Amino acid sequence: MQAVTDRLKNFLQYVAVNLIDEPSQAQLKVAELGPKRLRFKLVLAQKDVAMLIGRNGFTASAIRSILKAAAEREGVQASLQIHSHEEEAEMLARGEGH
Repeated sequence: MQAVTDRLKNFLQYVAVNLIDEPSQAQLKVAELGPKRLRFKLVLAQKDVAMLIGRNGFTASAIRSILKAAAEREGVQASLQIHSHEEEAEMLARGEGH
């Protein structure tokens, strides 16, 4: 499972770094939600969130589709959340950011 997680994480890091303005502020978190279920969370600078989500969410949708297809090929379910650092801090304060 770790090898699959690493490949998916590397893919997301590559895509994010090439689409955002401030990659040094990007954090990629991975949570194992169950057997063969992963949740990836990209935490970005506020302006990069809008850039990565894209107009009408098309960019984020495309990234999620590729991630899902790559994960399913390995027999894994994967989801992607995209948040700003501010949104992440609010969620952690409410106890939702685990």
